[in-house]
Amino acid sequence: MASAAEQLASNLNFSAFAKAEELKKRIWFTLGALLVYRLGTYIPMPGINPEAFAQAFNQAQSGIIGMFNMFAGGAVERMAIFALGIMPYISASIIMQLMTTVVPSLEQLKKEGEQGRKVINQYTRYGTVVLAAFQAYGIAVGLEGATNVVTDPGWFFRASTVITLVGGTMFLMWLGEQITSLVIGYGISLIFFAGFVVGFLS
Repeated sequence: MASAAEQLASNLNFSAFAKAEELKKRIWFTLGALLVYRLGTYIPMPGINPEAFAQAFNQAQSGIIGMFNMFAGGAVERMAIFALGIMPYISASIIMQLMTTVVPSLEQLKKEGEQGRKVINQYTRYGTVVLAAFQAYGIAVGLEGATNVVTDPGWFFRASTVITLVGGTMFLMWLGEQITSLVIGYGISLIFFAGFVVGFLS
């Protein structure tokens, strides 16, 4: 009687996998998207003194900042353009899920099937922009309050910080949606998981 491992090996068809060009393209696209995400966690935000920020981060990394850094794949530690990560989108999604059980109009949209889901997704994107802008402005103000971290404090730095961080979050949201629609689904979760694993291991 063949063992379970032998039965599994006999059922595997590596030649069929080698011919699955569409599957290979999807795998390469996913790997490329994750590589772009990782590269973005190393692109520094403009207007920051890296040495001063590194000192300030090392003093505060044991608290909530360290936790955010872990979820952002180390981008907070480098104050990169993806420092907010995908967290504003996840927060907006949770808020929308809760609101669909409380607000009758949203509950009705949820029952309308695919069309209603598209409208709710659009509301989630708007909520992501609002949350990301709010968080980015708070980060800008916090950075200005630290000693010598910001090279040129003022409204221009705050505006550029908000634009950069919100743009980074929106790009990650778009990237996750591309993975979801073109590849394997759950693109946002995949990006979040990749960032968490890298942040946890680093």
